[in-house]
Amino acid sequence: MVEKKRDKTLFSRSEEANIGSAAPLAVRMRPRNLGEFVGQRHFIGSDKLLARMLEADRLSSLIFYGPPGVGKTSLAAVITNYTKAEFYYLSAPAASVKDIREIIAAARDRLAASGSRTVLFIDEIHRFSRAQQDVLLDDVESGVLILIGATTENPFFSVNSPLISRSTVFHFEPLTVDEVLEVLKRAIADRQRGLGKYDIEVDEKVLKFLAVTSDGDARKALTALEIGVLSQAVREPGAKIRFDLEIAKDSTQQKTINYDRTGDSHYDLASALQKSMRGSAPDATVYWLARMIAGGEDVRFIARRIAVCAAEDVGNADPMATVLAAAEVQISEFVGLPEAQLALAQAALYVACAPKSNAAASAIWKACADVKSETTIPVPKHLKDSHYQAAKKLGFGCDYRYPHNFAEGFVPQDYLPEGVKKKYYTPTERGHEKMIKRYLQKLQTLIQDSKRGNLTKQDT
Repeated sequence: MVEKKRDKTLFSRSEEANIGSAAPLAVRMRPRNLGEFVGQRHFIGSDKLLARMLEADRLSSLIFYGPPGVGKTSLAAVITNYTKAEFYYLSAPAASVKDIREIIAAARDRLAASGSRTVLFIDEIHRFSRAQQDVLLDDVESGVLILIGATTENPFFSVNSPLISRSTVFHFEPLTVDEVLEVLKRAIADRQRGLGKYDIEVDEKVLKFLAVTSDGDARKALTALEIGVLSQAVREPGAKIRFDLEIAKDSTQQKTINYDRTGDSHYDLASALQKSMRGSAPDATVYWLARMIAGGEDVRFIARRIAVCAAEDVGNADPMATVLAAAEVQISEFVGLPEAQLALAQAALYVACAPKSNAAASAIWKACADVKSETTIPVPKHLKDSHYQAAKKLGFGCDYRYPHNFAEGFVPQDYLPEGVKKKYYTPTERGHEKMIKRYLQKLQTLIQDSKRGNLTKQDT
């Protein structure tokens, strides 16, 4: 039964027979060796780790992590040509624990009988449950099974930590425009697997349009190219095919934004937005904001990020930032997209361009840390609530001094128990906070004056 499953794998010999007109261009143009592989130069090359593994035929378990269409499955297929191991393929959404156990059993028998190792490629490994992933642990660790897992989600969150520790993680980046262009040109020129048998007239600017709109996904670019060429070849067999910009646009419809509201792109873009606002970079701020809006992010989430940044990173350096952020939260909730993008942009750019201070945020972080880690400080008697009859009998509020009864609207008194000293808030010299700092310095002068008996009550 397990051997029959091999007939379904993209690594089996029967694949060669299937590479024909029925297979999509993106499948037919998969690289056959590392020399044909495009992209991922940061870990693919003659002096890189993966090449050394293959040259020595000492492949260890691997996790391929990156967006769709960047070569994860293709690289796994290439590896089949560099190792003597037997290959199996499983699609995680369709596989069961029984399937895994059958492959493991066959791998053990093969290793015992001939010393030959087994490689199992699991596509979308993040779709495996924790229990399914745990089934692999012992045999991956002992070397009975070499695992290659492909995932579009961050494996450090979606794959069991023990499995990660037994594997080498390779992070795939989106292909550059030039790399996608190279893939497209190869497909047009290749007569055996590509579109070389057709007489195609295409300008490089048109191919660049496909490369840009594919957003680093070679599969999308190749699919659009194939649609545009074959749709004309069917209408006029044997005629010259003019693949112009209009055909390219019709074949792609619109640029697809790579964005996962529950995955890495969600958190990475939110981080980039907030760090750009904090870093006073308005152009970067509005770009990351546009990426999130175009990707379909919940406007309420974006609005909250802007509001948090206003309070945390601008604070009292410009209190209007928090006021404006609160307004954009309400506006976004009330009007929704597309109009909400105006309020979001206004607030985000205001925060980005405002003077920065995290003094207020630091103050509450330090105070909360003290509350959680130190002995709780009791409220002094003169600060306690005295709005009930028994309060005065208990001495609550009796010695409280009302600041507005004094000329400066201030009177020195203890607001923490006697002898308790805390310093949390330290205003900066930036923006409105400079005025706050000057005022606090003035109060310190009044405190010194009071010690000399110079503080007087105002006329009431």
